[in-house]
Amino acid sequence: MVEFKLPDIGEGMTEAEILQWFVKEGDEVEQDEPVLEIQTDKVSAELTAPKAGIIDQIFFKEGETVEVEATLFTIRSSDEAPQETVSSSPKAEEKQQEEERPKNESTSIPAPTNRLKRALATPYVRQLARELNIDIDEVEGTGPIGRVLEEDLYRFKEGASETKETKPVTSQTEAATPTPVPATSGGERRIPLKGIRKTIAERMVKSVQTIPHVTHMDELEIDALRKLRHSMKEYYESKGVKITYLPFFVKAVVAALKEFEYFNASVDDETNEIVLKDYYHIGIATDTEHGLVVPVIRDADKKSIVEIAEEINELATLARKGQLRVDQMTGSTFTISNVGPVGGNLATPIINHPEVAILALHKITPRTVVKDWESVIRWMMNISLSFDHRIIDGVLAVKFTNYIIERLENPNLLFMEMR
Repeated sequence: MVEFKLPDIGEGMTEAEILQWFVKEGDEVEQDEPVLEIQTDKVSAELTAPKAGIIDQIFFKEGETVEVEATLFTIRSSDEAPQETVSSSPKAEEKQQEEERPKNESTSIPAPTNRLKRALATPYVRQLARELNIDIDEVEGTGPIGRVLEEDLYRFKEGASETKETKPVTSQTEAATPTPVPATSGGERRIPLKGIRKTIAERMVKSVQTIPHVTHMDELEIDALRKLRHSMKEYYESKGVKITYLPFFVKAVVAALKEFEYFNASVDDETNEIVLKDYYHIGIATDTEHGLVVPVIRDADKKSIVEIAEEINELATLARKGQLRVDQMTGSTFTISNVGPVGGNLATPIINHPEVAILALHKITPRTVVKDWESVIRWMMNISLSFDHRIIDGVLAVKFTNYIIERLENPNLLFMEMR
């Protein structure tokens, strides 16, 4: 008999939510066969059977939050007798008490449940189903391998509404009974703050409480970079590489970090020391249906613009699918938040603690500017740099952004100084 405990699959992980069981008690499984799916504060992951055998007991239900090292299930060999029920946690004990039969005076052995096959769905779709009061297991999924999609929920909801509207009135009493009117014209919905959203909230609060934020804003002319990108775009797209502006910014930021080392640092509050980093791991803030995640371009100083472009595309795809590994989301030394594709001119981005600065890129728009005492139209972009005022002064922040602007307005400088 083997007890399978919730492992620590990430830095600082203390708990996880059980999203879905792929098996039930009494099922036979092969070694490494997926048994359940969990959602940590960073990623979702499938946990597999440690050996071939029979699932003897399951101690937690879907939707429950489990602490690291809690026993999730037990698995036995086919020639082993079923184990007597044991409690690995208060929730497991409650489960045992529910399963005990009144006439059984000894410790009970839980019978295998006849649960139906659970629906496949992402955490976002499961949450949406709860908001819409839909039993997701009743919804027919149209996605890959029968996965339930967002549109499947709305289609199911519309079908239920139509059935309800056409339901005949069975009695005069039913017809005469008025529908209760709520006290207000609106309503309320409560969504548990957990998983990735909970982690985002905790980190934002810690960042703001710990770091005295100051934001410096500036603008840059993007015409030269725009021409360079367009001249390369068709060639690299034929090779399957999507070239955006972001890889150029990554290289310009790395160059600036080498010139102004205090921006590639952190503060050790326990020892009261500034920790300067000699490696350059750039976080790319990415919006997904699960929340904001920050995949990391490791050793960006050692990669070409094309290599960075390929990695950004790959990481963004994994992020939106919720398939990022923990090592792909940790260890960044500086973060870039590209909100330009969504829109917006200015912002005060919150620093990704324990880093000391973050750069936000805004939308590119044609604007009238003055060049050589004449009004001309140029493609312009605003940028916002939030920095830790404990170790970075305003003048240094201006020099840092000027350094980036100079190399992006004249990309030849960026390539000449690249190493």
